[in-house]
Amino acid sequence: MRQFIETGLVAVDLANTWDEYLDDPERLPDVAELRRFCRELGEPLENDHGLGEEDLREVREVRERLRAVLAAEPGGRAGALAEWVARLPARAAVEHAGGVPRLRLVAPDGATAAGRLAVRAVTELLELAAAGDWERLRQCAATPCADAFVDRSRPGKRQFCSTRCANRAHAQASRARHR
Repeated sequence: MRQFIETGLVAVDLANTWDEYLDDPERLPDVAELRRFCRELGEPLENDHGLGEEDLREVREVRERLRAVLAAEPGGRAGALAEWVARLPARAAVEHAGGVPRLRLVAPDGATAAGRLAVRAVTELLELAAAGDWERLRQCAATPCADAFVDRSRPGKRQFCSTRCANRAHAQASRARHR
């Protein structure tokens, strides 16, 4: 059983719950897997004992929205993210980290699992942008993979989400050259 947490970023890990390399690409096939996903990412479930099919459908919609934002070119991605934020059930809150106030988006009390995950994902994307990593947020260049990743390499030229995809892409290119 593959873990959901690969990066620790809800935005990336949720987007990557669709895996084209699998016979059945859906990694959130049922409510039990949604519960496991939420637990692994530390998403509180105390109010969600009744997670159901509607929650699963909504989380999958959040995933599709995330994938669309991540698939956009970096210049267009900001607009896609802003449009999404405008539709989110979120509010601003001030946190105090070490005596320094910090403005954050938070999901309102009683928000659904999908609403909470969406707000966390957007918050993480905004933090990546603020840290100067917006251009390093990418989708894998290996076909058919479309997994998202943050390029943490020093030169910032990474194209593939994993060694698996890099090896497959290089093997495919080699086969094409030798035809």
